[in-house]
Amino acid sequence: MSTNTVRDDFSEYVAHLQLHMALQARNLVPPLKQSLEDSREQLLHQTQAHFEKLVSRRAI
Repeated sequence: MSTNTVRDDFSEYVAHLQLHMALQARNLVPPLKQSLEDSREQLLHQTQAHFEKLVSRRAI
């Protein structure tokens, strides 16, 4: 196995792990409030969406 192949495999593993962790974190964060007017909840959702978008668009 070449060094590039190992690096690519490791990169792919890390990307999958990051996505899995982001999705798991979404389930572990307790709800702050039911209303969408809560700025902390909006910020949380925006941050999670941004992170998931970055991970999904990352070149593997």
